[in-house]
Amino acid sequence: MRDCSTEKNSAGMACSGEHIKGIVCDVKNCKYHDCDTHCTAKEILVGPSNAQHSGDTACVTFKPKAD
Repeated sequence: MRDCSTEKNSAGMACSGEHIKGIVCDVKNCKYHDCDTHCTAKEILVGPSNAQHSGDTACVTFKPKAD
């Protein structure tokens, strides 16, 4: 995990929290999304286990942001 509290997003706004280094996420409506493309979940689960192609996979950790 990496602390992104001193980083800024593309709009110049300060980011907060820790994110998983090496994980890129563009799902802005996920509660774990922060700092443009960072995931702040403690861990992620990608499934299903029977996937044959990348298009068959999904982030099972996804939770929608509360309004």
